Order: sequence, then structure tokens, then C-alpha cells
Amino acid sequence: MTAVSAPATQHTADTGLAAALTDAERQRILAKSALFAPPSGVLPDGRRELVGLSREEMTQALLEIGEKPFRTKQLWHWIYHQGVTDFERMSSIARPLQAKLAERFVIGRPEAATVQTSNDDTRKFLFRFRDGQEAETVYIPDRREDRGAVCISSQVGCTLSCTFCHTGTQKLVRNLGAAEIVGQFMAARDSYGEWPSPRGETPRLLSTIVLMGMGEPLYNYENIAKAMKIIMDGEGIGLSRRRITLSTSGVIPMMDQCGSELGINLAISLHAVRNDLRDEIVPLNRKYPIEELIAACRRYPAASNARRITFEYIMLRGINDSEADARELVRLIAGIPAKVNLIPFNPWPGSSYKPSTREQLAKFAQIVMDAGFASPIRMPRGRDILAACGQLRTESQRERRNQPA
Repeated sequence: MTAVSAPATQHTADTGLAAALTDAERQRILAKSALFAPPSGVLPDGRRELVGLSREEMTQALLEIGEKPFRTKQLWHWIYHQGVTDFERMSSIARPLQAKLAERFVIGRPEAATVQTSNDDTRKFLFRFRDGQEAETVYIPDRREDRGAVCISSQVGCTLSCTFCHTGTQKLVRNLGAAEIVGQFMAARDSYGEWPSPRGETPRLLSTIVLMGMGEPLYNYENIAKAMKIIMDGEGIGLSRRRITLSTSGVIPMMDQCGSELGINLAISLHAVRNDLRDEIVPLNRKYPIEELIAACRRYPAASNARRITFEYIMLRGINDSEADARELVRLIAGIPAKVNLIPFNPWPGSSYKPSTREQLAKFAQIVMDAGFASPIRMPRGRDILAACGQLRTESQRERRNQPA
């Protein structure tokens, strides 16, 4: 007996309902994000921070003080190409206007409260923002070439509580604003003397950005998107979207939006191949289970053989590192342009997990490679200064709201 397919109108209705539910969930996420909004970009003395403004916002701010829109292009060049923080150094702008701008605006950087350099040259910054809150940023130099990645934080603290992650032991304090996200990269550039912005194929030390620091970037999507658009602007910092990777534990409704709006590279913090285990070590899985996450990866628009999705997998001894786990991982990601980063667990104070043995790491990696996926074992960097994957944390705490008596 021939099966009868559902009418096309029913399929359309189901698709429309799914899209509506996804949009509703996206709006819920954005509304919740607003509860952890960063502080205003206006300083107590009334001056406004220019870093983090879009071109349109900067133009409007200049119009409000009687200046022409073409000034935006001038300022953008000085701020994001030259890295200038002092209006007096903007030689293409007349001195009276320099003074006028200095009265009304500021070009800031987060304060580097501490800077530590590891034995392997990894450098960790503890950045303090204007309200006293702090986040950590790490520069990881390449072992073979004269370049490296800046690991940027998106939140102060985190709400995901992944059990293997030190950041997860710190409650979410607040989201970082676009100025604070861009500012981490700009301050790291200051530290390495990387101004003006390299042009074309000119070698650069700070060559890539990985949104893999403190926090879940897709729970702060609007600020992340604004910051990355500024960083990708060709007349300023000019970093290609191919040089930017966003790591998420799987906030599926925002993955779709990120792919369509930004088109940057995607990394998935997977860490387990069974829902029961991932529910435990990555609690977000209870809301967005593995099957839905993998489906979202398959439709991520920027994924291709040239730009593979990275699956990050923390190797925990006796928990998720068996050969059966490796074979299931291969089955899950079959057909996706992908590579798998195997990450030995990086211990931190109070953690109970142990890293997988070298032998087990090798067995796991071989199974994944035999299936046709690149499977590098990511060697720990900056462990001696707690700068390695999963080790970032600060002492910042969310201020308690006044409760009625």
C-alpha cells in the first residue's frame, strides 16, 4: 500500500509554525539579554564614548554638535585604523574641532588591571571596565608563524554552568557592550604595538579573533554582532569574517541569525555525544538537545569545505573519551564540513575531572581521522597563568538590586 504524503498546505503550515516558534524563542533570548545590559556609554561628565558606535550612530552624534557627516569617515580612520585615543593626534582635523570633540567625546580602552605572560608566550589580560567589573582576554601566539589569536570575552561571568569550566563557577554578572568587546581587541593591539591596522597581506601578530572567552556569545548577540561589524569594517580594523570564530554551546535560535547576518566561522562546544551525559556537563543541552544542535549546524550558511565548523571536545578521563564515544561522534557529524578539536582537560582549583591519558587521546583522534575529519589535539597554552581553555574567571560580582523592606 502506497503511503499518503501530507498535503503541501500542511507542510507549509508546519514550517511556518516552526519559524514562528523559533522567532518567539529568539525574542525571549534578546529580552532576557537586556536584563544584563552593560552600562551607558555616556560618562558621568557627559562625554560620550565613540568606540562601539556604529557609523550611523557616530554620524548622528556629530550632527547633534553641528558637524557634517563626512567627519565620521575621518574619525573612523583615526580610531580604528590608526588606533589613536587622543583627538590632538588627529592631524587631518583642525585644532578648534579637535578641542570641540574632546569636550564632548572620549575614545577609551578597558584598563589592563593585570597582564601576565606565560612560559609559552601566551599573554592574559585582566581588563577592568568603567563600572569596575572585569573580564579576561588571552592572546595565543601561533607556534610556527609570527601571528596568533585573541580570545575575547562576551560576558562578565557566565550563565551556562558547564561542569568542566572554571568560568561556569562564576555567576553571570552582566553582558559586555560593543565598546568593551571591540576594546579588548584594541587594547591587546596597544600591548603589541599593532597600529596602524595592517593592510592587505601585511603580516599581523593579532591575526584572528576567537569569541571563546568568558560567557556565551549568543546570549549577548546584539552587542557581539555590533562589535564584529565594527571590527570587519574595511576602513578600520578590517579583519575578515574568515578570521573570526564564534564559539557557542548551542543557542540554536541565535545560531541561525548569526549565520545569516555575520557569516563568521562557527565552533560548537559539544563535549559529549549522548544527551544524558551532555545534559549533565553542558546543562544547556536540556533545552537544545544534540539532535537539534547538529541539525542547526547542517543549515549554518557559512559552513563549507573551505570554512569548516569546528566541534570542540573536552577530553575527560573515563567520562566522554571512549572509543565508542569517538565512533558516535563520527556518526553525528557525518556529512558536515567539519573538524574536531580535541582539548585535554585543563585543571583548575576545585575541579574533580582528570584529563584523558595520552594513549586514549591518540585512540580517539585516530578514529575521528580515519573517518575523514581533521582531529588535532589542542595542546594546552597558558596553563601556568590559568589562561588555558576553561580556566578563565574573575572576582566580579553582580550588584544586588535593592529589595523592598
